[in-house]
Amino acid sequence: MTTVVGQMLQAYPKDLGGVDVTVLQNCIEACVECAQACTACADACLGEDMVAELTTCIRTDLDCADLCAATGRVVSRRTGTNADLTRATLTACAAACRVCAEECARHASMHEHCRICGESCRRCEEACQALLAALG
Repeated sequence: MTTVVGQMLQAYPKDLGGVDVTVLQNCIEACVECAQACTACADACLGEDMVAELTTCIRTDLDCADLCAATGRVVSRRTGTNADLTRATLTACAAACRVCAEECARHASMHEHCRICGESCRRCEEACQALLAALG
């Protein structure tokens, strides 16, 4: 837990609601990473000569980035957590990551940024699913 996320979770003054700290940390870090990767991928797509063919990828990247950023923030807040809202947020994030990974896979052979982004989306989807399972 040497990352800032891990340090903040350890510094939390109360019980984290019975959630496995490692699973929670992995999810927060995956969400932050994926939000950045998706934002950067959308920007890289805008720089491609074939930008018109990448419209869906750009839109999917940006939608996924927004959901990942929001999810990372929601699951970081442990005080007064609403389990139903947390589950809904994680479910939406996992779905956005799956869709974005599939879209990026369509372009991964031509654009390295899409390959990298798609891999980050898959990791985030898995981390969201793992946290959902840990929440019960």
